[in-house]
Amino acid sequence: MHRGCAGARAGLGSSRRARGGPGEGHPVDDQQRRIAEGVALLRARFGERMKATPSLADASPQGEGPANRHGMPKEPPGQNVFEKHEWPVMDLGTGTPDVAPERWRLVVDGAVEAPLELSYADLLALPQVDEEADFHCVTGWSILDVAFRGVRLETVLALARPTAEATHLMAHSADGYSTNLPLEEALKPDVLLVHAVEGEPVARDHGGPVRMVVPQLYAWKGAKWLTRLELMTQDRRGYWEIRGYSNTAYPWRDDRTW
Repeated sequence: MHRGCAGARAGLGSSRRARGGPGEGHPVDDQQRRIAEGVALLRARFGERMKATPSLADASPQGEGPANRHGMPKEPPGQNVFEKHEWPVMDLGTGTPDVAPERWRLVVDGAVEAPLELSYADLLALPQVDEEADFHCVTGWSILDVAFRGVRLETVLALARPTAEATHLMAHSADGYSTNLPLEEALKPDVLLVHAVEGEPVARDHGGPVRMVVPQLYAWKGAKWLTRLELMTQDRRGYWEIRGYSNTAYPWRDDRTW
């Protein structure tokens, strides 16, 4: 199981442009300031809603094993733990997209004030984070303690500046896949645009060069072969959601289907 351009290039392209000389601005500092301001605004808007999401509000999450850092059992109900070298390959059955890093682009558009188009180099120039997280597939398997490296989704959205009306996000993939998230889920600090797993570039069949990872939900909410982030003013269901899969996808309540 696999679980998509409006506006001129903005944000990174403009902030990193060469400038005339000393005293004429510091583009990296300017980018950091814009990210910090944007993240603060998004957290102010969505922080309370984030606290009400299932993984943060559930007083008695189901499952087995020691607690993860969010307080849920590391093994949600109905899951079998696989070793990292056993990681299954899941897709739509339409072929694996072949997108070289130098040709990869991510468009961020829709209900945003500053549409973006990022290259792979742009993504690597953004603040990088390393997260160790568990990965839970709705088909019944989990991989625990995976080392992911990438960029927080909230960092990219801070640059794009979702409008006051934006409530949801649709992630689009190079193979036609899509999946939706409310912004209070998408903005969690452990939601990443991942370019490396266990110290190696994301393999093509696992969604490389860049995929999303959403550790607090079933893994189909993390689109592989990511190409577009569409901000929306109302919810719209993605590929699996319109085919009967849960719109909330919370593993610790076995929330797999409608």
